Amino acid sequence: MKQASSNLEAKRAAGQAAAQMVGRGMAVGVGTGSTALAFIEALAERNRSEDLQLQVVPTSFQSKTLCVQHGFTVLDPAFLTRLDLCVDGADQVDPKLNAIKGGGACHTVEKVVASLADRYILVVDESKLVTALGDGFPVPIEVLPPALGLVKREIERMGYSCSLRSGTGKDGPVRTDEGNLVLDMHTGPMEDPVAISRRLDGIPGLVGHGLFVAMVDAVVVGRTRDGEAVADVVSR
Repeated sequence: MKQASSNLEAKRAAGQAAAQMVGRGMAVGVGTGSTALAFIEALAERNRSEDLQLQVVPTSFQSKTLCVQHGFTVLDPAFLTRLDLCVDGADQVDPKLNAIKGGGACHTVEKVVASLADRYILVVDESKLVTALGDGFPVPIEVLPPALGLVKREIERMGYSCSLRSGTGKDGPVRTDEGNLVLDMHTGPMEDPVAISRRLDGIPGLVGHGLFVAMVDAVVVGRTRDGEAVADVVSR
């Protein structure tokens, strides 16, 4: 229980630190997941006192709902060509600031919004820092339903196994917000995530994968130090 509370405070510290990076009048992409939601909460608190006049672009229904509840002006990424900043969570981050995202099956839209941004920041607690991506966590793969067999075949030809992600609270597979299927690709620790990313990018019917390589400008890491929740910023 104490560990869970400490982890929650670390996420809040990371979210608060990232919220301080947002300038008045910015257009900001906001991500998905528990630490990204902590960022939204911290940004909303700051906005109430400073009236930042922000426009926000959520990457999922979950984050959009929270942004609307807090009164932010919400934009659709389909009609944008750039953002000032994007802040998002991650499932794993390696020493080169490459990341795996997509535990919540929103990684394709997250990558679109991140690519619109002049600066891309991840917020994580220190449990998400790893020596090698893929160690104990799969790479999520969003797939057009007719391409399921093809994508599985190509992943197996790469030497990896994959499994169709099943839903919780419902029968059948997980569907993304866009109606696609999700495969979890099991790689083990990766020596070259950049090469794997390039291979995946070339598979027809693979809509998007959860490897975010050479994209991240900085990572805000929440951790407990001397009994206090603090946040450190690691830049590329």
